[in-house]
Parts: sequence; C-alpha cells; structure tokens
Amino acid sequence: MSKKTLLSGVKPTGTAHIGNYFGAMKQFVDLQNTHRDANKFFMIADYHGLNFIQNAEEMRRLTLNLALDYLAIGIDPKQSIIFKQSDVSAHTELAWIFDTIVTMPYLMRAHAFKDAEAKDKEINVGTFNYPVLMAADILLYGTEVVPVGQDQKQHIEYARDIALKFNHIFGPKNPQEYGDLIFKLPEPLIMENVATVPGIDGRKMSKSYGNTIPLFASREEITKAVMGIVTDSGGPEAGGIPMNVYNIHKLVKSEEKLKELYAMQKGKYKALKEALIEDLDAFIKPMRERRAELAKNPKKVLKILETGAKQANKVAAAKLEEAKKAVGVL
Repeated sequence: MSKKTLLSGVKPTGTAHIGNYFGAMKQFVDLQNTHRDANKFFMIADYHGLNFIQNAEEMRRLTLNLALDYLAIGIDPKQSIIFKQSDVSAHTELAWIFDTIVTMPYLMRAHAFKDAEAKDKEINVGTFNYPVLMAADILLYGTEVVPVGQDQKQHIEYARDIALKFNHIFGPKNPQEYGDLIFKLPEPLIMENVATVPGIDGRKMSKSYGNTIPLFASREEITKAVMGIVTDSGGPEAGGIPMNVYNIHKLVKSEEKLKELYAMQKGKYKALKEALIEDLDAFIKPMRERRAELAKNPKKVLKILETGAKQANKVAAAKLEEAKKAVGVL
C-alpha cells in the first residue's frame, strides 16, 4: 500500500442532523475529492455504537440509515471504501492484543472515561476501553491521516501511543527506516474551520439537547424547527440581528448575501426565519431526494457494505497477521 491512507467513521446512534454534517460528514466528502489518490476508508462504527444502542432491530435500522446517509451526502463507493466495523473481525482481535500492553491508569485519562465518571455512571468496559478499539480501527489500515475536530485529537494521540508501545515491544529492535515499523504513526488532520453548529435554542446542536434540524428533513420538519428557533437580538454588538437564526443561516448562504438580507429585514424575525426555511430547504432537498431514491433499494446499499467489507478485510487481515506474528501467536 504505497498510497496515503485516510480513515474516519461515525457511530450509528441516531438520526443525522445538520450539526453532524457541517461538523464532520461534509469534510468526508471534501477529503474524498481532495485526496483522490489516497486509500479512503469510511467506517460505520457499530461496535462502538453498542455502548449506546442495545437493541438489535434498532441497531440494524440505524446502521442501514447511516449507510444511506454516507451515500446521499456524496461518499462514492467507487472512490472510497464504505464498510461496517463489525464485518471486519480484525478490529476486535487487534484490540485484544493491544489490551495486553495498555494499562488501566493510562485509559483512565481518556476524556470519555472522565466524562462518564463525572456523571456518576456505572461505566461499562466498552466505554472504558473505547480508545483501544479506536486505535485498532485506525492502525489496522496503515492510516496516516485521520480527520478529526480539535476535541477528538486525544483519540489520535492514544492510537499513536499504542502504536509506539507495540512497535517498541514487538517490532524490530533497530529499524532501518520508518517502513520497518509494524504500525505507522497516524497524524490528525485537525479541521480548524469546522463550524460548531448552533441548535435551535442557541446551544451546540446535539441530539441530547433535542435542538436539532435533521439533515434530511422534509419541508414541514424544516419549517417546524426554524420557527422554533429562539430569537435573540444579540445585544448592541449584533446590531439587532437574531444571532441564533443568523448563525444557522450562514452555514448555507454567504455572509455577504446575508448582510444585505438582514439589513433589509432588520427586526422582522418572522421574515428572516422564512428566508432561512427557503435556503435550508434548497440546500437539503437534493440530498433528501437522493437518499429517498437510495432507500428504495436497501439490498443495493447492503451490497455496497458487503463489497466494502471484503476490501477492508483484505487490508486489515494482512496487518493483523503481521501483528500476530510479531507477538508470537502465529
């Protein structure tokens, strides 16, 4: 594999909203187009999703929905490999190998563990061990580029640390060059300009807050959500602009055009919301229609996942075999 390799993934844990799109999924499509010569893997992280979804039918539905989402936003199976994590058993097998060299105090420094502990939850082993499985996800494919937001940088640091430790324990004692290492050290591609998308209440858009606008919303759903946006003049600095409306609007329309619109409709919050409805619907409609068309043939979508699994398995199995030989079980 002489090409550069890029990998990212999403957990199938709910309905995609525009915050998911502008926060990550749009970047997947952009990277697909800017890294045409790279090996590109886009994973449905269903094993990670088991920490949140523990109902078989719901998991199957959400997995198919996420596959539809990937395809509808423009991830092209002719250019990229789309696959389910659970279809590649090397992920969990390599995670166990890594478990034997990773310490508990090290994992206790992970953000996910600290967040769960702060909420006084009874933390499951999957949440505790999340960084190790993610390291396996990344390192199996010789991944060099992992697109993440700034708040996810720690995941890549964990993968790098685990790769370094494994290479030190089991790799060549005097590697002549970088290529002699068993696991490459991945680099985060920090998406600095990624928008933090506000929800209809002004807080960060999140399913847990119930303040989302669905990514493939119908016209009626868009209207209901936008009319529910909390309007706020934003104070003197905002010049009377309803900032909660404006901050969503600028995701789909240039600020140059918005400046003129918001000046003409100053103080007319209903008119500005109606303009946002029009622009959001115009933006969402092509993806919504593409997704609806794809949903008519779920067998075709599942076939894409099956093909992707075969492609991913071919790469992952080779790396797992190398790791197993290194530790002496082969």
